[in-house]
Amino acid sequence: MSAVGNAAEVSTGGDPIAVIEATDWAQAHEDLDRDGVTRIAGVLGAADCAALRAAYADRERFRARVVMQRHGFGQGEYQYFRDPLPPLVQQLRESLYSHLVPVANRWAALLRQPQRFPTTHAAFRDQCHAAGQSRPTPLLLRYGAGDYNCLHQDVYGSRVFPLQMVVLLSAPGRDFDGGELVLVEQRPRMQSRPQVIPLQQGEAAIFAVHHRPVMGTRGAYRVALRHGVSRLHRGERFTLGIILHDAA
Repeated sequence: MSAVGNAAEVSTGGDPIAVIEATDWAQAHEDLDRDGVTRIAGVLGAADCAALRAAYADRERFRARVVMQRHGFGQGEYQYFRDPLPPLVQQLRESLYSHLVPVANRWAALLRQPQRFPTTHAAFRDQCHAAGQSRPTPLLLRYGAGDYNCLHQDVYGSRVFPLQMVVLLSAPGRDFDGGELVLVEQRPRMQSRPQVIPLQQGEAAIFAVHHRPVMGTRGAYRVALRHGVSRLHRGERFTLGIILHDAA
């Protein structure tokens, strides 16, 4: 799986939404159907990455802080943004949704799920709120040396959009070592399949939240996917997470 964006390295600036819109989404959809994950290079430039890392210290921007070891989630911490979301985060959420909703509806049909997703993210958020899920879920995550994130699924209620995005805000090899994004897929009556997804600063990974269809000899069947972060050996690692459903 190669990155489908045009930028091989993080840029100093630029328009993240333009990068999302210019992505080869036909190739991205093919990656998601085949592997459950795709990458987009150069979504955020160095300036945006630095601004988001700096924002972590401003507690007024966030509705909640979670220290992972207190809950058995691993080691490290993360904070959920409060409404209204920062404009960049809001724009990324809306643009990403519009390009992923065809995959979400196709997967739902293949898995014989009754739910279908509306064409706009605003309409989907209205559905979340009607179901009692009104708390925003985009977040910043911070890991230090020795920290890690256990395998998990970001499910916050009955309304679940099946895809999400993370963007690496720190530079591997310069800011930290270790700390790889890890996906594990569990197929019925088969051994689990791990994937390690290497990312560069500003690069995004889009992957399945919890379930996705896989085509077999008798049609599509459901596989479960969990994700986590391996132990950081050195330094500090920041990540932006864009989850498209809200939380109860």
